[in-house]
Amino acid sequence: MSQPPSTASTTAPTRVTIADVAVRAGVSPTTVSHVLSGKRVVGQATRRTVLDAIDELGYRPNHVARHLRTRQSHMLAVLVPDITNPFYAVLTRGLADAVDAAGYGTFVCSTDGQHDRERKFFEDVMDRGVDGIVFASGEIASEITFGPGDRATPIVCIGDHLDHPLCDAVIPDDESGSREAGAFLAGRGYERLAMIQGPPGYGNDRSAGFRDAVRAAGHQLPAERMVRGDWTRRGGYAAMQTLMALPRRPDAVFCANDLMAIGALDVAHELGLAVPDDVAVVGFDDVDAATIVTPQLTTVRNPAYDLGSAAGDLALSRLSGRYSGPGRTVVLPCPLVERGTA
Repeated sequence: MSQPPSTASTTAPTRVTIADVAVRAGVSPTTVSHVLSGKRVVGQATRRTVLDAIDELGYRPNHVARHLRTRQSHMLAVLVPDITNPFYAVLTRGLADAVDAAGYGTFVCSTDGQHDRERKFFEDVMDRGVDGIVFASGEIASEITFGPGDRATPIVCIGDHLDHPLCDAVIPDDESGSREAGAFLAGRGYERLAMIQGPPGYGNDRSAGFRDAVRAAGHQLPAERMVRGDWTRRGGYAAMQTLMALPRRPDAVFCANDLMAIGALDVAHELGLAVPDDVAVVGFDDVDAATIVTPQLTTVRNPAYDLGSAAGDLALSRLSGRYSGPGRTVVLPCPLVERGTA
């Protein structure tokens, strides 16, 4: 004889509410709300009773309902070109640490440096009702347009600006750091200097600073010694192969980021070249991997953590109402870090 189906597994569990917590603690739902928000003073004994009830019942705040009620999600979105690049991992950590104490969380969108993906992610996070956006995409896509509602959302750009009334910017001094790298190499006696640049439209300040330094030192910088990579180790490897195949190959190569510099070092090692005696290599960013390669990489420090932290501070100042004025710009220095490759 068949047994009737059990209803135990088909009954959905009931979500614990503030009202349930209030009943268990013997207080009003308003008191529970005050304990959760921290916006009103609640007696220590009452607070302890409410927190015990929360633990016993396993209550979790309904953030969706809170968002609908307060129009705040307490979330910031950060758009980066490549989440696998360690520079952006450190940057997002700096941002998260800066906003965590204020009760804000972050989530990351990786755009692959493509403008259409950037626009898509932007529209998506705006639809989700984030409280602020951090663009960490290098040169920002000017194609992004803002509707009336978008213009009320604070935005912080890292590396550039957007035409937005609440846009602040945190900018690393790429041009000065690259100029220092070029002057350093020329001062060490290298004459056939070359550069592995970023993709077209990106890293222009780094190229400009290096070019200025080389020319100021009285050296030539022909077009064939200004090649492009794609920010990756593989791209740096391919670009270095092109440089090393020149009839008069360079004796020093400045790379627009550390991953490409590590790829350049791979080629030098494969060719049996001594670094820095046969060819010097300088990177940009100072990611952790710069001290793992052999020799350790001479590079320009791009203060990733500080960039993210400063972006978080700027966003919080607007979200908290402490600041409501025009856009601000914070510039952070990019010093040269001398190690073993140059």
